[in-house]
Amino acid sequence: MKLFLDTANLADIETALQKGFITGITTNPSLMAKEPKGNYIDHMKKIVGLINQYNANDISLSVEVFAQAKEDIIIQAEELVGDIEYENLSIKVPIGWEELEAIYKLSISGISVNCTCIFSEAQCMLATNAGARYISIFGNRVKELRGSFTQAVGATRKWLDMNDITNTEIIMGSIRSGIDIVDAQLAGAHIVTAGLSHYIKMSEHPGTDSSVDQFMTDFKEWLA
Repeated sequence: MKLFLDTANLADIETALQKGFITGITTNPSLMAKEPKGNYIDHMKKIVGLINQYNANDISLSVEVFAQAKEDIIIQAEELVGDIEYENLSIKVPIGWEELEAIYKLSISGISVNCTCIFSEAQCMLATNAGARYISIFGNRVKELRGSFTQAVGATRKWLDMNDITNTEIIMGSIRSGIDIVDAQLAGAHIVTAGLSHYIKMSEHPGTDSSVDQFMTDFKEWLA
């Protein structure tokens, strides 16, 4: 399963790129709102600059539109692609009846679309058939509505596999723990996107700490 970083924070992005475990970066307006105010395009170009700095040009970068009318979504998406100038760029478009037309038109024009704000298998099916490259399920927000994100992921993956659909991948977002990441993998998600803090916690375990301490203690005794 691929691991994406869900952030717009430049320091977090650089840290993750240094570690070498991410294959994508996802951003959204809420994440951008946590950063110092500035030019939206300039910030995205700084992210691209970091990707280039670490020779990670195969990394997927998802940038979300903030226009709402379908015509404006298409115009803004095209502008983002032209201004950011990154080959592996995907434009995030929320699922919705009117938005499906934007997803379709962008996809047939050759723009990769990450359909976001998805809460159900039915929405996944619509977005996929409209041409979305990625379909992003909001895991813990589904749980908050007493739904099951593992069911949504599992049913969608089964449908994709049954129909030999290989050009659309499931992203599980709204991650709140390392367990969520493991559950998403077991359910069949192709990708999980999460904040840096969750990946840091995943790398830690008391058993690892005690084992390393024991190794060092034993070795010091041997050296003595």
